[in-house]
Amino acid sequence: MKQIQGGVTAAKGFQAAGIEAAIKYQNRKDMALVYSEAPCVAAGTFTTNVVKAAPVLWDRKIVQESPYVQAVIANSGIANACTGKEGMDCCAAESKCAGELLGIPETSVLVASTGVIGMQIPVDRITEGIKKLAAAKADTPEAGTDAAKAIMTTDTVEKQIAVTFEISGKTVTLGGMCKGSGMIHPNMCTMLAFLTTDLNISKQMLQKALSADVEDSFNMISVDGDTSTNDTLLILANGLADNEAILEEGEDYDTFCQALRYVTTYLARKMAGDGEGATALFETKVIGAASKEDARMLAKSVICSSLTKAAIFGHDANWGRILCALGYSGAQFDPENVDLYFQSASGRIHIYGNGAACSYSEEEATKILSDPEVTVLVDMHMGEQEAVAWGCDLSYDYVKINADYRS
Repeated sequence: MKQIQGGVTAAKGFQAAGIEAAIKYQNRKDMALVYSEAPCVAAGTFTTNVVKAAPVLWDRKIVQESPYVQAVIANSGIANACTGKEGMDCCAAESKCAGELLGIPETSVLVASTGVIGMQIPVDRITEGIKKLAAAKADTPEAGTDAAKAIMTTDTVEKQIAVTFEISGKTVTLGGMCKGSGMIHPNMCTMLAFLTTDLNISKQMLQKALSADVEDSFNMISVDGDTSTNDTLLILANGLADNEAILEEGEDYDTFCQALRYVTTYLARKMAGDGEGATALFETKVIGAASKEDARMLAKSVICSSLTKAAIFGHDANWGRILCALGYSGAQFDPENVDLYFQSASGRIHIYGNGAACSYSEEEATKILSDPEVTVLVDMHMGEQEAVAWGCDLSYDYVKINADYRS
């Protein structure tokens, strides 16, 4: 597997665009298109929040019932959530407009939105935006970057990646982009993520791979403990790599799953590190757990702890907060049999073991915790299972950003 330049336009047959439509923002890109020249099988996972935005309801139906998908229209600024019939009508208008302009069935058009909940999207602006997108679409890396920028809300940077790998003697490409900075919590974090590949694979196997992958990638991140109404992860596969079709599990399927995990983990880490107001990516790795479920619960509990996140922001080696978070995770363990370490590019220190604090330098701990990527390593000494979760520190700016988000 090789990482290459680009994102959603890297795979054969995919085009993208990002334009200004003034949906809510002014003087910035706020609408994106992802388009495949050939029909695609599609798979998706969506928010677990009972309150689901109109685009989520629309996309679930399309993914489940439509024979193929060929385009995704996304906007930032307004979430089209809690908008009733008018919100669903907006989704229908988007799909109809895109279908006509792109020459594809409206049932092959997915839609996505992110932004303020409760506001109605101006349908005239979004349909005008679709006209601009259709005219601007291209298969260049620059077009993919424009699309990645257009879906940003409080994100500080666009997030995209592409890789190539071999399947049945053919070179296959997988690319992706995502947005996510706040209202992010495990069990489909608050995000939009779009993956594109020229792999030839059945819809059933594509959905199986995506559903399994998300458990250890996007579902293992958290910024603030809030699960959004709009979380959407979509993958489109158009088969243009011309590999022998993947119809069941086996070596080719495993190769694809490895590439998928690489891409989704990369994007998940980028979202966690770009959390609202964040100054550091905060990773927790649990090893030696009794079960995979325990490992996930323990890791997520630590990165979700507001007190621990605040300590990371303050570069304070307050290991008591970590042990506390492990203790209320729901996993059963012996606290005197746990080892805790801090590590980063600046080094690694043992901070807790045998039921008490270790002898370590506070100055060295502060140096380690001052790096832009910080890891807490937790060894449970109970088994062979492990898991990794990603979050960020909790800074003053998180409150500032969210205190006036609607304005």
